[in-house]
Amino acid sequence: MSCLICGGDAQKTHQPFCSKRCADIDLGKWLNGAYAVPSLDPEDIENASEETRRALQMEEKTPQTRH
Repeated sequence: MSCLICGGDAQKTHQPFCSKRCADIDLGKWLNGAYAVPSLDPEDIENASEETRRALQMEEKTPQTRH
């Protein structure tokens, strides 16, 4: 079996990945939403729109600093 991230040989201790590093990369993708399944359900679209609106409002309230 090949590692799902890099294509290397999967190791039994980290299956289906070749290493902890690749397993952590996959976990990071799950946590940041990279594996999200799009939905056309009107309720889901409304919820996403509401979350985006709230996030934009919070961004407007937060002072921006430049580095």
